[in-house]
Amino acid sequence: MNANLYALFASRFPADKSACCIETHDGQYYSWGDLERATAKMANLLLSLGLPPDARIAVQVEKSPEALLLYLATLRAGFIYLPLNTAYRGDEIDYFIGNAEPAVVVCSPQNFGWVSQIAFKSGTRHVFTLSDRRTGSLLERATHHSDLCETVTRQPDDLAAILYTSGTTGRSKGAMLSHDNLASNAKTLQQAWQWQPGDVLLHALPLFHVHGLFVASHGALLNGSKMIFLPKFDSAEVLRYLPRSTVFMGVPTYYVRLLAEPLFDRKACVNMRLFVSGSAPLLLDTFHEFIARTGHAILERYGMSETTMLVSNPCDGRRIGGSVGLPLPGVSVRVANDQGQVCSTDEIGAIQVKGPNVFKGYWRMPGKTAEEFTADGYFVTGDVGKFDGDGYLWIVGRSKDLIISGGFNVYPKEIESVLDEMDGVAESAVIGVPHPDYGEAVVAIVVGKPGARLSADAMIAALKRKIANFKVPKRIVFVDELPRNAMAKVQKKALREQYGADKHAVAHGANLDGETPAYRARRQA
Repeated sequence: MNANLYALFASRFPADKSACCIETHDGQYYSWGDLERATAKMANLLLSLGLPPDARIAVQVEKSPEALLLYLATLRAGFIYLPLNTAYRGDEIDYFIGNAEPAVVVCSPQNFGWVSQIAFKSGTRHVFTLSDRRTGSLLERATHHSDLCETVTRQPDDLAAILYTSGTTGRSKGAMLSHDNLASNAKTLQQAWQWQPGDVLLHALPLFHVHGLFVASHGALLNGSKMIFLPKFDSAEVLRYLPRSTVFMGVPTYYVRLLAEPLFDRKACVNMRLFVSGSAPLLLDTFHEFIARTGHAILERYGMSETTMLVSNPCDGRRIGGSVGLPLPGVSVRVANDQGQVCSTDEIGAIQVKGPNVFKGYWRMPGKTAEEFTADGYFVTGDVGKFDGDGYLWIVGRSKDLIISGGFNVYPKEIESVLDEMDGVAESAVIGVPHPDYGEAVVAIVVGKPGARLSADAMIAALKRKIANFKVPKRIVFVDELPRNAMAKVQKKALREQYGADKHAVAHGANLDGETPAYRARRQA
């Protein structure tokens, strides 16, 4: 039996190959037959290059149907797909290409000059271009190949993709995902989220990340469902296509922006069946306002590059705002304390996971891989959380974000939850910075809602009535926005670097009402 992930998808394609597979924002239609023929041509091009069976195909291109077809063609040819964030520049690309040593690099035409220099220097023999306007040397070369291709046989444990982690602490690591890792998770999510005949996915996520590529795209492909492809999230465009869609997946920022649209209401969501959120925490205000405006409860889930999806709120059943839900079928999730013992209900500890979705290890890092697994085979996610009495998982934060102040453990999420509930607060991020007495001091960075007049003194007084004094921030800083990566995750490393430099100010409580010049100007306006 061929365990190639593409073979699984192909087995679920509709019988009518003339049906629409992808519709674009600019009126282009790709049938399922078009998908089969185009991926065959691209796969045949890759196979004609005489690459070794484990060749890596590194891709840094803008989102387009052709970019998705290239991913599928790489699978079909039996090679290993390596997606790269389109925001990466010289030093980052130099590291990824040097580390992964891809046999083929595909980049945007405008980046060919500098990307090809890096690639050729690292020993890559083939560099192609692919634009988001259906042009580029990859398509030109693929045109001359046959539109028939027998999918290369692969075993379940053969690698299908390498995803580099964000690298917030040290150099990025390449998570190796097998055909079976991805196939098992896609099949689990199809059942858990009750994909149905006739479902239409409105796809507004990027393709270089787990969410857009392995959760959204895989779900539609496995279900034989049409995708409406947007090059990026645009709330007006999403509103335009929502009435023709049934499934939408996004990061919390997408939902905040949709709620800012006056026309976003129940009528706009008349045919929608499921809204999914992930990649960053969803604020409770957003969760509740979304229900009030649309009648839909957003389904929040939890996953990561190394494991794809682990936990999800139920499709049928109670969805709890702030919780990421219940472990998916076939996935074992536990919370363990520092001694390795399983935590009791509501006890905070390290989140660990085991299952067919868990990756094979980090690329060329056997030592690091061994460190991240327990003796009984559980992957230590690096996240900290707890299970409640109903078995729902709550994420408290990342272990690297844990603050140890005066010998006490402080979990940022706990403080952020209290801050975010305060009047006038849009969102917050809590970090630990060096402190001469406590080791680390708690600092809160707060974004206010438009027109809000926030006072650090008043907020700290309110916090002291709600949480233990050692958890109360020594300093509150007001800013216009928090730094985020491409998937809307708050970059706490950047915040620690920015606000952790002045140890003296934090130690003596100076600049308690700290604010950026831009924020001060807006407040005084």
